[in-house]
Amino acid sequence: MSTFELSRKTEKFLTTYKLFENDEIQQMQLKHRLDLVDAFGIEKGMSVMEIGCGQGDTTAAIADAVGEDGKVIAIDIASRDYGAPLTLGQATDRIKRSALGERITFHFEKDFDSFDSNQVFDVAVLSHSSWYFKRSEDLFSYFKKLRGMTKCICLAEWNLDFTHKSQRAHFFAASLHALYSNFVNNDGNIQNLFYKAQIKELLEKAGFQIENQDTIDATYLQDAQWEKSYVNSIRQEFAIVPEKVQTLVNSYYELMNLSDEEEQSLNSFILCAK
Repeated sequence: MSTFELSRKTEKFLTTYKLFENDEIQQMQLKHRLDLVDAFGIEKGMSVMEIGCGQGDTTAAIADAVGEDGKVIAIDIASRDYGAPLTLGQATDRIKRSALGERITFHFEKDFDSFDSNQVFDVAVLSHSSWYFKRSEDLFSYFKKLRGMTKCICLAEWNLDFTHKSQRAHFFAASLHALYSNFVNNDGNIQNLFYKAQIKELLEKAGFQIENQDTIDATYLQDAQWEKSYVNSIRQEFAIVPEKVQTLVNSYYELMNLSDEEEQSLNSFILCAK
């Protein structure tokens, strides 16, 4: 894990809302999510829909950005009982009890395909949720539906174009997780490693025009170590995959575990389109 220092914005958030005060890991995630939301350009009074809100890491940052007069509708296909070390329900209940709570409405076990609203949102956000989609057609259908529901879409995802060898382990761990989902157990969190150019193409095909793109530092996060630890724990399960896939898997494991220095997480890229 890289050296981590709280930003002024993160310190202000912690002081204002009394959330995550004794949780260093959550504070690290918060710093990154605040940076993402800042790059999205979300402003006071906006209405925002977040798709794939999970445990509310980005939701809390969005709610801070929209202020007391703004509103956030956060939806996720998972149930309240899903997730660890805190379930989605436990994590989001903590946020709802804070001063941010009145600005947010959470909807769990809700597929966006069946979500109906007559409201036109100022911004739709997908924050580190695109890799959950099983097929590019599914992600495109979301973008196409959002074209009629929002003025702007902002998306953040891990940037596969890593710039330092210390990030290589995270790249191979994510790749192995995607292979696991496709060849062993299809319930994995990572289904597809959509790269930036592919997401841009899908957005443009859905009628959006890219207005802004950037790269946000995420090297200090622990996601690389978490992902590496997880895929190492499931290595034996790859024994059932076809021989040619097994060769690829073994190569990826060797390269992932070859690192002789502390792993750093991939950075995040952001895309904003109207």
